[in-house]
Amino acid sequence: MAFDENEISTKSQGGTEMMKRGLQSRLPAGLADDFQIICSRVRDLDDSKIRVYWLHDLPEDPETNHLKDQWSRSRFHKLVFCGNWQYQRYIQALGVPYDHHSTVIETAIDPIEYQQKSKNEIRLIYTSTPQRGLNILVPVFEKLAEKYDNIYLDVFSSFKIYGWDDADKQFEPLYDRCRNHPRINYHGFATNEVVREHVQKAHIFAYPSTWNECNSRSLIEAMSAGCLCVHPNKAGLSDTAGGLTFMYQGSDNINSHAQGFYHALENAINAVHGDELQNYLMFIKSYADSRFNWRKITQQWTDLLKALSFQHPDIASRKVISGPVFSYNTV
Repeated sequence: MAFDENEISTKSQGGTEMMKRGLQSRLPAGLADDFQIICSRVRDLDDSKIRVYWLHDLPEDPETNHLKDQWSRSRFHKLVFCGNWQYQRYIQALGVPYDHHSTVIETAIDPIEYQQKSKNEIRLIYTSTPQRGLNILVPVFEKLAEKYDNIYLDVFSSFKIYGWDDADKQFEPLYDRCRNHPRINYHGFATNEVVREHVQKAHIFAYPSTWNECNSRSLIEAMSAGCLCVHPNKAGLSDTAGGLTFMYQGSDNINSHAQGFYHALENAINAVHGDELQNYLMFIKSYADSRFNWRKITQQWTDLLKALSFQHPDIASRKVISGPVFSYNTV
């Protein structure tokens, strides 16, 4: 198999795995046969293959930190990053060179068909794992729900998406607050198809992210669905959004962040039904559908693999020069 699986990815239905499996199904038949494409976690390398290291994590991650060593980088014929902000972080933190050994190919989605949204209520949605800001969203929504009787929140959030059921235990009190609120629907884990159906109906993507994300598939899908996306200017989110969304100044101080998010979300609630805003949201949808569409991204991968095949046509040209032995944390 050209696309590596490991002990973590086989159980996961997260964005990295969706992207990997989606690309695998779309590439021209046989094109990837001579490749070993590794997503984030390096295990065994195949000397006979052209090795592409596809980075989805941050440079601080123990699984990718080995790239600070030039010899480790040389084991791969190409480093592929999923976002420009992420690539810059590797340059700054690990000394990865700014050269043609690296490239950026962004995340792709299937565009979400626009559906006319309710005029009588305002539906908010959160579609990420809980540690990324759900602890800010829930109390802010509870407070706003006291003031606005037409707002509702759908929460799709669980570590079950990665197969890490036990990781949910520490968030059960937060999940219970969702379950016990009359206008919050806690869905836990659901397939991407189900999540997309709810995003399609939502007015506002409420995402007070506290996590350094390379990019955000959740944000891209919300933009494609015509949602007003409320999120901070943190990490790769501003790059993903293209500066077009309802972005606010975040803070590492959780109380300050909650206050800023409260005001941004209230402004969004008051603005979301305006006709002028609807035209702008359709522009954002067009932007997301054009920038992150599968046809474009698949063609970028196709061009890359063809170029690498030309540069490394035989096994002799693909050998790894012997060097240090690395040990990886597989937990």
